[in-house]
Amino acid sequence: MKTVFIKASEKIRRLIEHDIKSGVLLPGDSIDEAQLESQHQVSKTPIREALIQLQSEGLINSLPRGGMIVAKMSLQQLLSLWELLAELEGAAAKLCCQRITAQELRTLSTIHQTSEALVQGQDATGWQASNLQFHEAIYQATRNPYLRQEVLRIRTRTGYYRMHAFGALGHLQASFEQHEAVVNALKAQDPELAAKAMSQHMRPATDASGLTNFIVNIPKESLAA
Repeated sequence: MKTVFIKASEKIRRLIEHDIKSGVLLPGDSIDEAQLESQHQVSKTPIREALIQLQSEGLINSLPRGGMIVAKMSLQQLLSLWELLAELEGAAAKLCCQRITAQELRTLSTIHQTSEALVQGQDATGWQASNLQFHEAIYQATRNPYLRQEVLRIRTRTGYYRMHAFGALGHLQASFEQHEAVVNALKAQDPELAAKAMSQHMRPATDASGLTNFIVNIPKESLAA
């Protein structure tokens, strides 16, 4: 079996990206370069390469006096990105509906059915893992790695805010029912319905009241001025 070599800078970039996406690193948190050097036993060069790449992706920002922090977004930036994410996820569902195989659809249905126990048990952590598995199965079925890459990039940038919204607005049962609508559209081989169901699932709120509730509950320190 061929061994895949991953550059130190790429390994570090992935780890920082994961910490941002999972909420270990929050908007405004400093990136401790000295700690990264010690942790990974590397020189400054791969650390700087990783940070430059993350900055180009909009995940971190440089400070005027030096140093890097996890990027904050203004409310307008957040809602604009979230709007784009909903449209891209809808496009992914549409392509998935057109290209998914019978076996892939069975696998997706199994993921969905298995998640019902998580809903009944109010297992939010388990649901988050199952949700990622559900969406990843759809991305794979699109046969479009570039669409998947762009969706994942935006999911990472908005990850903290979306996790907060899930706690402030979302309910496991509602999310499960929205997944059900996507699966049913795929089984019906209706690409437009699949896209609509997924876009609705990915929006931060279904009405003005819900959106207002989300906005007022966002920690102010996590937003850019």
